Amino acid sequence: MQIIGVEVSCTSYSEAVSDISLWANKRESRFICAANVHMVMEAYDSSDYCKVVNNADLVTPDGMPLVWMLRLKGEYQQERVYGPTLMLHILENAEKNGIPIGFLGSTPEVVSALIDRMRIKFPELKILFHISPPFRPTTEDENNQIVDQILKSGVRILFLGLGCPKQEIWMAEHKGKIPAVMVGVGAAFDFHAGVKPQSPPFLQKLGLEWLFRLFHEPRRLWKRYLYNNPRFIILAIADLLGLYHPAKMK
Repeated sequence: MQIIGVEVSCTSYSEAVSDISLWANKRESRFICAANVHMVMEAYDSSDYCKVVNNADLVTPDGMPLVWMLRLKGEYQQERVYGPTLMLHILENAEKNGIPIGFLGSTPEVVSALIDRMRIKFPELKILFHISPPFRPTTEDENNQIVDQILKSGVRILFLGLGCPKQEIWMAEHKGKIPAVMVGVGAAFDFHAGVKPQSPPFLQKLGLEWLFRLFHEPRRLWKRYLYNNPRFIILAIADLLGLYHPAKMK
């Protein structure tokens, strides 16, 4: 179902995990996005990025505002399918079914802490690949080396923590080249590695996770939230009233 021009899947944790497991076992090249207000507004601002997200195989409603929009559009039972939580469900299923996984993104320190914690939580999990590419744009040779390492590792599910919109663009560019399910989870690497605090559940249910994150990282996030959130509200109201027309609204 479209929300301000972005196709968001009406799914659940169990359905998403089932789909991802099926694709992974078949070694299919797929990519998954966890959509929130930030992603929707990035897509609104860039038609090219909007096409990237809309070409994903699954776009989960990661943010509560998107869940509310889906409910208001008729999906009354829709629940949140939150990227960090979805990641844990996928890892649990991967451990149970022997599906090899890998991590791409963040810093070496964060990924090392993430792997240590996940090996404690999922002791039989097959972690066959991890890399932290430079934060600058990678060269063609560097990217080819990364892809070659992924292919040689044999991973069937690859988690990306490169951040929005970088991780979605990377996944789209490599669909068909990497025989694995690529899952963009953004800040989930930091949360599960224990380097950044996660919003309390009650704030998440109220749709105020952004406020918690803004409080902890004001210098990095103030522009994103104070610029995107008011615009999203206006566009969401227009969408619900049937007044949203991309060409006219931009």
